[in-house]
Amino acid sequence: MTTWNDICRLADGENPPPERRLEKSDREWRALLTEEQYRITRAAGTERPHSSALCTRFEPGTYGCVCCDELLFSTDTKFDSRSGWPSFTEPLHARAVAYSRDDSLGMSRIEIRCNTCDAHLGHVFPDGPRLSQRGPSGGGLRYCINGVALKYCPGAGYQAVP
Repeated sequence: MTTWNDICRLADGENPPPERRLEKSDREWRALLTEEQYRITRAAGTERPHSSALCTRFEPGTYGCVCCDELLFSTDTKFDSRSGWPSFTEPLHARAVAYSRDDSLGMSRIEIRCNTCDAHLGHVFPDGPRLSQRGPSGGGLRYCINGVALKYCPGAGYQAVP
């Protein structure tokens, strides 16, 4: 299980290489994405808290990147953080996301991006659930994700759902 120390090390430049890369020009991204998706994923914006229907969706499924369809998270690791954004305890696999330090807005945070297309997803924090027999499983991490950056697919397989 990934720890906060592991995340800090990865954010300092030791991210694993992606399994595949997808690069597009700014013009191509603008043609592909809605204005809000572009603002969040390509310009590192943040959606308003509690504005995403994905905050309250807990049916079995997976979540992929809205830009490239890379599988990122599973509902198996999703929890209600009451933060206003969909939250997960870990990515679907180790190469799904990349980490970097973000000292903007007078805060020290760790940004997460899709490791395939560099889409801004959100941030990761060390205040998530701990391993417990009674609560959600987790190693103390909270992946706080902009719902606009995700595509939800119900069930076990992945198909992009608008």
